[in-house]
Amino acid sequence: MATATSPNSLLLRNPNRSTTIRFGKNPNPSRVNGVNLSSGRRYKPISITCSTTQVECPPTSAAQSLDRVFNFAAGPATLPENVLKRAQSELYNWHGSGMSVMEMSHRGKEFLSIIQKAESDLRALLDIPSEYAVLFLQGGATSQFAAIPLNLCKRDDPVDILVTGSWGDKAFKEAQKFCKPSVIWSGKSEKYTKIPSFDGLDQNPDAKYLHICANETIHGVEFKNYPTPKNKDALLIADMSSNFCSKPVDVSKFGLIYAGAQKNVGPSGVTIVIVRKDLVGNAQEITPVMFDYKIHADNNSLYNTPPCYGIYMCGLVFEDLLAQGGLKEVEKKNIRKAQILYDAIDESNGFYRCPVEKSVRSLMNVPFTLEKSDLEAEFIKEAAKEKMIQLKGHRSVGGMRASIYNAMPLAGVEKLVAFMKDFQVRHA
Repeated sequence: MATATSPNSLLLRNPNRSTTIRFGKNPNPSRVNGVNLSSGRRYKPISITCSTTQVECPPTSAAQSLDRVFNFAAGPATLPENVLKRAQSELYNWHGSGMSVMEMSHRGKEFLSIIQKAESDLRALLDIPSEYAVLFLQGGATSQFAAIPLNLCKRDDPVDILVTGSWGDKAFKEAQKFCKPSVIWSGKSEKYTKIPSFDGLDQNPDAKYLHICANETIHGVEFKNYPTPKNKDALLIADMSSNFCSKPVDVSKFGLIYAGAQKNVGPSGVTIVIVRKDLVGNAQEITPVMFDYKIHADNNSLYNTPPCYGIYMCGLVFEDLLAQGGLKEVEKKNIRKAQILYDAIDESNGFYRCPVEKSVRSLMNVPFTLEKSDLEAEFIKEAAKEKMIQLKGHRSVGGMRASIYNAMPLAGVEKLVAFMKDFQVRHA
C-alpha cells in the first residue's frame, strides 16, 4: 500500500536535500520593507550562513493547515506553523552538522552560535540596553519567585507586591521565605477583575522593589502601563510570562523582567531573565548555586547543560517576530484579534460575559462565561469537534478561556467568533 508523503517527511528521509532559507516573504529577517530593524539599537541580529543543508520556510499563513487544530491553550501554547516546519526540517541534521540540535554539546561551536543568535535577536526585539544581562534558565517563572528575593534582597529587606491574580499571590507567598514582603493591593475580593490606580497605592518608602505580574494568565488582567516605585532607589520587577514579546516594552524602566517561554516565545522548559547587571552578584548566602544570577551571567547561561532545544526553538520564534516587522507590528495584530473576540462577547446581549474591567482586559488571555453555565461543557465539546481545543477555563475559576498569543492566527479567532455566534443562535 502506498504511503502519502510531504516535502517535510521527504526532507527528514533525505537530510542532504538542498533548499533555500527564507523567513516569510523576506529573505533577510533583519530587514523588513527596506527598514533595518537593528538601526539605532545597541545590538544587531547575528547573521549565520550555512554552507550545506539549508531549509525552506514557507511564509506565515493566515489560516491553519488542514491537519492542525486551533489550540487556545494557556501554555504550553500554539507555536508559529512556519517555525514548527523549519524545526521539523532541521531536526535530523542541523545545517549540515551531521546531528540534531538535541544531540549537540552545549559547549560546541554549533550550539554557541544558536544561543548567541537567540540572545542577539531578543535584544533587537526588545531594544535591551547593554547594561542588562539576558539569561536563559530553567525552572519556570515559578522558580523566580524565590530567585528574585534571594538575589536582590537581604533577609529583613521589605518589598512591595501588587497582587492582581493568582500568580502575583504565589510570588508573595514564596517571597515570605526570603524577605519581608507586603501586599500593598490585592484584587482578590473582586475576583481579580481590575488593576488599581497607581496614585493611591500605599507603598513602603523603604521597599527594595515593587513586584507586579504584567499579565495574569488565569484571570485575563493586563497592565497597560506600569507603576513607579515610591522609593527612588527601588526596582520595578515584572513577571511577563504570558505577554512577553507581545508588544514593545521599555526595558530600562525595570530592574528585572522574567518570563516562562511556553506561552509566546517557545516550548516549555526555558525561563528568560532580563536583569540589570549592577544588581547581579549580591545573592544571599543561602542561595542555591542554580538560583544565583551571577553564576549564570558569568557563564553566559552555560554553567550547566541548559534546555538546548528549547532555546533553539525560542531563537526561531525571535527570528519570526523580527521578520514580521518587530513587536510594534506584532502588537497591532494582537490588538485586532483581541478586539474581534471581545466585541463578540460584548455584543452577545449577555449570552457571553467577560468579567474583567474593560480598561485592563488582556490581549493574550480572554476569560468568558455563558449566561447559562450548564451549557459550558457543551460549548467546549462542540468547539473541539470543530478543531478548536483547550477552551476550558482554569480549574480555579471555571468558565472558558481563549488564549490568543502571538502565534494564534487571525483565522483562529475568526473561526472561534463564528462558532460562538452560531452556538448562541442554537442555544439562546
